[in-house]
Amino acid sequence: MLSKIVIHNYRTFREFELDFDPEMNILVGDNDAGKSTILEAIELGLTGKLRGRPLYQDLSPYLFHQDAVSEWIADLREGRAVPPPEIIIDLFLDSTPEAATLRGNNNLLKADEPGVRIRVALNPDYEAEYKEFIKKPDEVRLIPTEYYKVDWLAFDGNGVTFRSIPASASLIDAANIHLQSGVDYYMKHIIDSRLKADERVKLTRAYRSLRETFAQDESIVKINGDLRGTSNDVSDRELTLNIDVSQKSSWESGIVPHLDDLPFQFVGKGEQSTLKILLALNKKVDDAHIVLVEEPENHLSFPNLGKLVKKISKKCEDQQVFITTHSSFVLNKLGLDKLVLLSPGGGFRIDRLPTSTQEYFKKLSGYDTLRLVLAKRSILVEGPSDELVVQRAYMDTHDGTLPAENGIDVINVRGLSFKRFLDIAMLLPGNRVAVITDNDGKEARDVRQRYANYTASANITVHVGKDANFKTMEPQLFKANGRVTMNAVLGQNFTTDQDLLDHMKKHKTDCALAIFESDQLINMPEYIKEAVDAVS
Repeated sequence: MLSKIVIHNYRTFREFELDFDPEMNILVGDNDAGKSTILEAIELGLTGKLRGRPLYQDLSPYLFHQDAVSEWIADLREGRAVPPPEIIIDLFLDSTPEAATLRGNNNLLKADEPGVRIRVALNPDYEAEYKEFIKKPDEVRLIPTEYYKVDWLAFDGNGVTFRSIPASASLIDAANIHLQSGVDYYMKHIIDSRLKADERVKLTRAYRSLRETFAQDESIVKINGDLRGTSNDVSDRELTLNIDVSQKSSWESGIVPHLDDLPFQFVGKGEQSTLKILLALNKKVDDAHIVLVEEPENHLSFPNLGKLVKKISKKCEDQQVFITTHSSFVLNKLGLDKLVLLSPGGGFRIDRLPTSTQEYFKKLSGYDTLRLVLAKRSILVEGPSDELVVQRAYMDTHDGTLPAENGIDVINVRGLSFKRFLDIAMLLPGNRVAVITDNDGKEARDVRQRYANYTASANITVHVGKDANFKTMEPQLFKANGRVTMNAVLGQNFTTDQDLLDHMKKHKTDCALAIFESDQLINMPEYIKEAVDAVS
């Protein structure tokens, strides 16, 4: 299995290092954080191929980290003689007898461990051409990859092949299904793993016999009779129609899998995606097998996603699985302890959560844990009505802009879940999180004290209504605005404070929506303003 990856100058990553879990790795991150790049780099290290083709055939200037390229160009234009950028991907393997031949210290960490390396560097054979190329630095715009070479090496410095690496990989991109190549690959896997040698011979003979009988069909005999009598301006030879029965047109390319008698390529993408993922997980090989899955939630309904995730969790035994996802359902079911949060600057695991919190989120799969993980700034509220009011409070102080438009996520966590979410927030010091909670008739300082362990982290603040006589958000809004204003906002005409308060408590969501949509000037309670300021 893989134990670690170290990357230098490849795509999103300038310098990157990440340890792997031996079983499950769930990669999450914002757009362009490098989730797909990690899967791509793993596949490159194990196969030497990029998108199914040898890397040297698809070498592009845009595979290099753009900051490294910009610095190289700047150095050239300032007259400094610097070597051109290189790409290095180091994959570290577990120390097993099978990987012993790959051991060495030819890696970025200079560690004496087994592993393989992809190195893209200037080819010494083109040194003269390269020097001529950089004589006019003002004309240099991109890396001259035509002067580069790709080395696929073990950590001992020797070249490797597929056979010398005791690990194989299957990359399944659920969003990009190439029907025919996918069918061929997986059909071949089924055949190789299930059919005996004599069964393959029988199948080949049967398939050829069927093709040979094609020409004996009455309609084909008639057509060929007509063709024989046709003059041919191209050749003097006799023209007929038949099926190629040569070895190159074997049954592997003519037989395709069917699901309920429907050819695979005509099955829905969700079913195709599920089938490919499960076939990859079912793959039985003598060496370690790595399964790389791109966003399994694509093309799947929620019930079918649930079935797939359950099967993935059962079938990943003895295999190492890497999954990228934006789905809290996938994350919660497969385990927060397996989460790897990625950014261009690095990656780290959230495996330090209390066990009770991990179990809590596994059971409550509908909770948007990834919203908190991915958002740089969040406001946690107790319910849907609170969410609407907070959004209105933000809009009032930001020229009508919604929080989401400025990258702030207002998340309804249903009150009692605050501490569960804050367990996650404590491990994300770069993410600012503000909590808005009711005092429920208690002093604000006592409520805040319940969260003292969390607010010790600089990125977490807790905001509570100060007057214990106004227990929830609705009375707090009433206190800040009065009966006349709230009647106008809600379109009501209550004559007593108590009647209006009772109405607001009984119709929380309707009142919150009216507040959110109102053109009336509304005074927000101070603790809500403070929470908005804390993340702004």
